[in-house]
Amino acid sequence: MHTPTLFDSVFLGGFECSTHRRHDGRRLDLIAATGHDRLAAEDYRRMAAHGLRSVRDGVRWHLIETTPGHYDWSSLLPMVRAAREAGVQVIWDLCHYGWPDDIDIWRPAFVERFARFAGAAAALLRDEGVEAPAYCPVNEISYWAWAGGDMKRFNPMAERRGAELKHQLVRASIAAIDAIRAADPRARIVQVDPVINVLPRPDRKGDAGAAEEARLAQYEAWDMIGGHAWPGLGGKPEYLDVIGVNYYSDNQWFLKGGTIGRDDPRYRPFADILAEVHRRYGRPVLVAETGAEGDARVPWLDYVTGEVIAALKADVPVEGVCLYPILDYPGWANDRHCETGLYGLCDEKGGRCLHQPLAAALERGQARIGALLGQPQFQAAQ
Repeated sequence: MHTPTLFDSVFLGGFECSTHRRHDGRRLDLIAATGHDRLAAEDYRRMAAHGLRSVRDGVRWHLIETTPGHYDWSSLLPMVRAAREAGVQVIWDLCHYGWPDDIDIWRPAFVERFARFAGAAAALLRDEGVEAPAYCPVNEISYWAWAGGDMKRFNPMAERRGAELKHQLVRASIAAIDAIRAADPRARIVQVDPVINVLPRPDRKGDAGAAEEARLAQYEAWDMIGGHAWPGLGGKPEYLDVIGVNYYSDNQWFLKGGTIGRDDPRYRPFADILAEVHRRYGRPVLVAETGAEGDARVPWLDYVTGEVIAALKADVPVEGVCLYPILDYPGWANDRHCETGLYGLCDEKGGRCLHQPLAAALERGQARIGALLGQPQFQAAQ
């Protein structure tokens, strides 16, 4: 049975850090919108108090490099230092859908600029004394290529250019890894993308081939980064370090419409998906995002915890489970209050409200995994 060792806690908290421009041109900044920029120190202490000693968080490139080649780290340094003081390890997203306005993402200069930025960020964290550096260079390459390259849902607002955007983001990720490792060879790299399951509708058996093709598309970006596909992009196996999988309740569906629910006998257990990812790449796996909204939060976490336990018992190297987003946040499209978090949005005085049922479910999950592994450090904080 596998025992997680890569991160300081098996359960992590993930701070929503998207910085993309919507179809209407408005730039989002979810770190600011949730008050996490102002309350980082308090937020990290809250995480540590719940036994979440590792987190995912974001480096906001558009704020740091407003002038080409000049870096203003004032938006990042307080967060880096607050995490260190709270004893919280951070996996830093370097490009979570957003980039500085003066860059054309389709041009080679995007790759070059991003690599220099990634190297500069890694050098900064090294010089700040970060002991266990970890980075996600480009978040969700596959989803971004679909949403921004095919569907015009957010930047770069393109249609029928998803494959082209995927190739560009893969190049950027590879170049960033080289720059990060040159600055700090200790760095761990987490390549994050959604995992899915796609089946033909029961009345459309002829769609079986197309459904399987759609399902296997989830692996394209990882295959490219690892040099297994499109080797001209520069991929190599060593660029795949930790595979970060994002998984939500709507990640299984029928081709041409309809979510496959957990009560459907055709629903594929999450543990099986985790095992397939590990078999394909032979790398440790992190559940990099998972969560639900409203009253679904508790049963979903209970389900995911059980599936991770099943995977660990099968010796699948699952290194952690990241609750994401760990704070309630305003919806991308309409600013509605999305109740997903362990904590709610801050009040006027900077306070946050704890969602007690999710806190109890987290403690229950920590106790289950801690007991399974015989590792008290993985159990709930006392």
